Amino acid sequence: MSASHLTKTALAHSLKHLMEHTPLNKITVKHLVEDCGVNRQTFYYHFQDIYALLGWIYETEAVNSLAGYRSYDTWTEGFYKIFCYIENNKTFCCNTLESLGRAHLDGYLYQVTHDLIMGVINELASGVKVRMEDKEFVANFYTLAFTGLIIQWMRNDMKEPPKQIINKLSELIEGNVVRALHKYELKYEH
Repeated sequence: MSASHLTKTALAHSLKHLMEHTPLNKITVKHLVEDCGVNRQTFYYHFQDIYALLGWIYETEAVNSLAGYRSYDTWTEGFYKIFCYIENNKTFCCNTLESLGRAHLDGYLYQVTHDLIMGVINELASGVKVRMEDKEFVANFYTLAFTGLIIQWMRNDMKEPPKQIINKLSELIEGNVVRALHKYELKYEH
């Protein structure tokens, strides 16, 4: 691991540590570098601001770990990993949800969910003549629905077991993505 990555990881650890007891919008770069044991210049060498660090955390800790779950057979496992990440980082994620950094959480959830769903759609669309913008529309619809469910789950204090939510989702969408793709195919064949 490079020295740069180690420094970024240390800064990330400090931010998560501080967010355990301090709202994100109350954390300053000064607090962060004091907790991490580096100087301000080191922080600004790696990140423009605390929100850039926040985005980096979501990208490196969660987004990159889901690359292998973008198929019809594995999407539920990928979605479960999203729930697990949030549960394992509950204070961090909930603090982000309630802060000005909410856009980073929304962006993380949208990106990982969209990547999973788009992988499934591309797999299911094999042999189906569907325009890319129609596939994107279907992916966007399901992405927004899924991310809305996750945010609502977080707001309800994460009471419902993730496996239960995923089972309900699986029943709800089974066959519906394929039907939607075929409807778009038929729509443009005439």
